[in-house]
Amino acid sequence: MSHPTLLEELGWRGLLHLASDGLEQRIASGPISGYIGFDASATSLHVGHLLQVFLLTHLQRAGGRPVIVIGGGTGMIGDPSGKSSERKLLDDATIEANSRALGRQLERFLDFSAGPTQPRMLDNREWLTRMSVIDFLRDIGKHFTVPYMLAKDSVQGRLAAGMSFTEFSYQTLQAADFLHLHQHEGVDLQMGGADQWGNITAGLELIRRVQRHGDPAGDDAAAAEPTAFGLCSPLLLTREGQKMGKSERGAVFLDAGLTSPFEFYQYWINDDDALVIDHLRWLTTLGRDAIEEIAAEQSQRPEARHAQQALAFDLTARIHGHDEAERQVALAEAAFADAVSDPNVLASLHGALGGFEFGPEADAWTVLEVAIAGGAGSRGEARRLIAQGGLSINGQRIVDPTAAPPALIAGRYWWVALGKRRRAVGRRRGD
Repeated sequence: MSHPTLLEELGWRGLLHLASDGLEQRIASGPISGYIGFDASATSLHVGHLLQVFLLTHLQRAGGRPVIVIGGGTGMIGDPSGKSSERKLLDDATIEANSRALGRQLERFLDFSAGPTQPRMLDNREWLTRMSVIDFLRDIGKHFTVPYMLAKDSVQGRLAAGMSFTEFSYQTLQAADFLHLHQHEGVDLQMGGADQWGNITAGLELIRRVQRHGDPAGDDAAAAEPTAFGLCSPLLLTREGQKMGKSERGAVFLDAGLTSPFEFYQYWINDDDALVIDHLRWLTTLGRDAIEEIAAEQSQRPEARHAQQALAFDLTARIHGHDEAERQVALAEAAFADAVSDPNVLASLHGALGGFEFGPEADAWTVLEVAIAGGAGSRGEARRLIAQGGLSINGQRIVDPTAAPPALIAGRYWWVALGKRRRAVGRRRGD
């Protein structure tokens, strides 16, 4: 049985939103090199980047060569696509540090062993910073008309509120990236999310114009078969149409120092029932049969959240390692239990749940004070919760707010269950 082509694979996964003319024929002619750029405007990729990262993964699995462009140069400006205000400009040292961090994260998704599909990782400062202003205007800028640039959605969405020339020029810089990669690295394909289509087509237009300008055939060359191509995926959106990638605590990053593995796992275990099967197609390399089997189980028993468990485990294992994913499964099961008695698990949950601490003063606490410290809110709310039988400490249901709390587990911890979903770990200070 033959392996699916890149477009066939992306098609059944629902990852193919738009593609330029001739791409199917180009892929059929032999392996293709394709790139995606990631601006180095932060120290970590976040959940919103994952869909584009998986485009590179599928490209490599289909026999293509992924090229990763870390936007050390363009990151100094920032892409206006999908933004309502201009980004803060970053200094060179920050861009350098961010570039290294993003490179390490992308290595988790691609096979960097030697071979024809070995990825290339480049920083566009290597070529953008070598051009003077005069060189850029002469070699790149002359190929863009102002009406063409104004027509881009990323520009139209910002004109009313105001847009600097710096951001207005971004599409020409990204187009210059594609031209350089096409000419010097043999890259024929640029990929990205649907909001990048305007920037991608700007690159296609620049390559076409440069080729026509340097060809004595003139306009006849414009009618020739294209040599560069674009492809974009859908955007990763919530049911409300907002970009995914945020939780109650802010953006969900791939860096464990910014988003803990517990928070990361919980983000996906709480994925929307209406979206989770699409996310399994988009954000894993699970095959069609496996995903269809999970979808059938999800349809029969949605309350079991089998699809969310599969997605959360797969992504956590890829980004934080298999052992960490196994640990998060155990923590997730414990996090909503009425009773947890293992001090090692409680120590982990204290950090994961943002638990509370107490000192000797807690020796005089009643269960009412423990409930408040555990997140019950006001004294009135805590009393109502206790009266309704909604409080347990160390697995003991308590209905008297004036009662003394149970003894500390291992002399250090209280496990506090507030209603069906809220849990907290109290830890004696200094332990």
